[in-house]
Amino acid sequence: MARRARRREPRAHWILFGLALVLLLLLLLVSGITSGQLGEKQHAPLSQPSSVKVPASITDGGPIVNASQPGAAGLRVPARHVVLTFDDGPSEWTPKVLDVLERYHVNATFFVIGSHVAERPDLLRRMLDDGDEVGNHTFTHVNLANVPDWRLRLELDQTQLTIAAATGHTTDLLRPPYSSTVDADVGSDWASLARMSGYRVVYTNMDTEDWKRPGVARIVASGTPAGTSGAVVMMHDGGGNRSQTVAALSRLILELKARGYSFDTVTQAIGAPSSWRPASSAQRFRGELVIRTIQLSDTVVTALRNAFLALAVLAALRTLALLVFARRHALTGTPGTPGPGNDDAPFLPPVSVVVPAYNEELGIGPAVRSLVASDYPELEVIVVDDGSTDGTAATVAAMNLPGVRLITQQNAGKPGALNTGIAAARHDVLVLVDGDTVFEPDAMRELVAPLADARVGAVSGNTKVGNRKGLLGRWQHIEYVIGFNLDRRMFDVLQCMPTVPGAIGAFRRDVLEAIGGVSDDTLAEDTDLTMAVCRGGWRVVYAPDARAWTEAPATLGQLWRQRYRWCYGTMQAMWKHRRAVIEPGASGKLGRRGLPYLLAFQVLLPLLAPLIDVAALYSIVFLPTPTIAYVWLGFLGLQYVAATYAFVLDKEPLAPLWSLVLQQFVYRQLMYLVVIQSVSSALYGVRLRWQKLRRTGNLDAAPAEVVR
Repeated sequence: MARRARRREPRAHWILFGLALVLLLLLLLVSGITSGQLGEKQHAPLSQPSSVKVPASITDGGPIVNASQPGAAGLRVPARHVVLTFDDGPSEWTPKVLDVLERYHVNATFFVIGSHVAERPDLLRRMLDDGDEVGNHTFTHVNLANVPDWRLRLELDQTQLTIAAATGHTTDLLRPPYSSTVDADVGSDWASLARMSGYRVVYTNMDTEDWKRPGVARIVASGTPAGTSGAVVMMHDGGGNRSQTVAALSRLILELKARGYSFDTVTQAIGAPSSWRPASSAQRFRGELVIRTIQLSDTVVTALRNAFLALAVLAALRTLALLVFARRHALTGTPGTPGPGNDDAPFLPPVSVVVPAYNEELGIGPAVRSLVASDYPELEVIVVDDGSTDGTAATVAAMNLPGVRLITQQNAGKPGALNTGIAAARHDVLVLVDGDTVFEPDAMRELVAPLADARVGAVSGNTKVGNRKGLLGRWQHIEYVIGFNLDRRMFDVLQCMPTVPGAIGAFRRDVLEAIGGVSDDTLAEDTDLTMAVCRGGWRVVYAPDARAWTEAPATLGQLWRQRYRWCYGTMQAMWKHRRAVIEPGASGKLGRRGLPYLLAFQVLLPLLAPLIDVAALYSIVFLPTPTIAYVWLGFLGLQYVAATYAFVLDKEPLAPLWSLVLQQFVYRQLMYLVVIQSVSSALYGVRLRWQKLRRTGNLDAAPAEVVR
């Protein structure tokens, strides 16, 4: 329509959006790796050639092996000495284990997971202060026999860095995940041992298998050496509920002390220097970066999960509310419309139809002919050619239809064209129609009927997508039936209708005069006009049987431009009418019901919608039980329920609903990108010109009698 001064819109928001998305994906990747769900799908040792044998010196030796000398027998713990070791921490159970050790003045060795250290570095500082030792248990608890050299070095080095950042030291102790006694080693374990050079690899003599939670007595029995034998005892302070471990630890310490046992760390037991090694400044700095990154990734994942669940609940509640209100609307009907068995005479006042048109050469003919062919008794049609540069005016003049007037003017924009037509109209009931809209024969009767109720100032009709062939057309058809018309039924029941569509709407002349006509303050003049009607104290209702057919955008580019204008204009109208929130009466219903709904579900929810997709993807890729993905599928099922009911209400065939699931992967993303750009434009204060869609005149889905 009319051209407006337009400031160049900065592209910084897209750059920021792209950077934020990349950062989010990187943090999720970090979280996925540190959760141990990426990179290794098989914990059991890989099959090895039969030529790979574990030397007898290893299988028959002690549990403490020098990886720099893989063929040498391991060292044993002296008689009446026990080394208590704990794997998979630190966790929320580690402080309880440390409390027990302090109570009995016992030191132990903790084999820590690097990603867990990043979450609880304070516990490692406590271990250092208490005189305990720390060993490397990899960064993500992978089976080192199953990973390539680069992954093995990464696992061990990153764990060392987190230990360095937490304590200022590193360690030369290592326990490979999924290891147990030395004689349980298989070929793959032996083959990987040489890659752990520089570490003392600590196996166990006695595996309590406390991770199975067999009971306190069983854990104590499994950790008690026979006779006076020395032993390395394996327990766990992480990886699950360790209440049995904590309870068993006290009993085990008391029983072994009663038998004359001493408790050592690994290096104390073999008479070696302490495993704590001073870390360099570079190691501490890099470790701090690792810890901060992991903490940030954990925070992001937690926030993402919570946001997803909150948004899912909100969206589900909205869908359920739409179904409830749609059912109520279907049962109670529209005010002013005679119900079944009502013999009252129909309300058929004279009507003036105003059709603003700008470059509508292809669509104006079918639109005007459908209006003239209406079964309405007294009707005038006013076509306002708003400075078209094509043959719009000539097409209307050539038809020479009775009851049709053509007004031409210089381009003034759609609001200006509407006001011109309203001023020229002879009747007090005005129907405002877009230049590409085709009416069904009885649509005018259905549209005007609710105005029989003096409280009703405007009526919204039911806009149908006429060009449904192709995936994009089906998606818009589904959106119109579900998103627009279910919403309008709810708004009608709640008496807070925010938009009478420009394609088909009826108004009282005195209402339009009272609010000052059609304003050009916003890009969504239909929403602005409707909100003004509500604030003036009149009801705005929805007539679902007043059907008109329109041509929806046929390309993604056209759809983007249309929805960009709609979204931006709606936000302008919401801001313009924001005082309705504190006003009484009908205005307050709009302000306290309609505006919050629009803000929540047409602005804020689409802005946060990318989180839904990212969270679902993260769940599928990284989590062993993709709960978020199940929630997403559940919500999709609820959408199908709502869609089916909406289609039944609109008497539409259900066949197009097969494409609803595909709509979630392209169309919805396009819509929330539109909202992002619209919000950015609002923040920048950009002034936009009217976007004119290129028409094809294709209304293949409309009934033949409508488009003939």
